[in-house]
Amino acid sequence: MPPRAWDYGYVFATVALTVYGQLVLKWRIADLGAMPPGFREKIVWLVALCFEPWIFSGFVAAFFAALAWMAALTRFDLSYAYPFTSLSFVLVLILSAGLLNESLNTYKVLGVALIVVGTIVASRG
Repeated sequence: MPPRAWDYGYVFATVALTVYGQLVLKWRIADLGAMPPGFREKIVWLVALCFEPWIFSGFVAAFFAALAWMAALTRFDLSYAYPFTSLSFVLVLILSAGLLNESLNTYKVLGVALIVVGTIVASRG
């Protein structure tokens, strides 16, 4: 049976949840400061981050992204669906510039444009 429009929702849910998780992790980690120098302190710091509510929500988003991806793979060949996940690069670039004040330069835009072109070419095959 050919994929329905809803089936693409699984792929795009995967992308959206992945992007959310990455943005939230970067936002909160930037606010919480640098990793401490000692090995033991690093472990304690990383474990403590896991219990920070926003960071935990990023992990939950990653879990649901994995579920959506499993659903997508029941409807599409991996070689067809996987290139769509590269759209996360586009969204992270745009949203990290807008929400996290990260730099946006010609090289980043050109690189992401090449990814988009590659995604379009791969999705036609």
